[in-house]
Amino acid sequence: MKWPLFSMIYSMAATVIVGIFMIAALLSGFNEIPHIQIAVAIGILVSIPAGLFFTKKIGNITGNEEGYKV
Repeated sequence: MKWPLFSMIYSMAATVIVGIFMIAALLSGFNEIPHIQIAVAIGILVSIPAGLFFTKKIGNITGNEEGYKV
């Protein structure tokens, strides 16, 4: 797997997904600190498979499936 690509995609995915979950929690009335912390934790966990999925898709597009080589 391409770890530099995964780290970049994970950073972007985590930011977006955590933001979406925080906004959803705030709009639905869960505006206390423990609720926001749970939304952040769930967003971080959900963004791991999303990062893996998109890293593999981009690796297939570029034609380098066997991984990152220096």
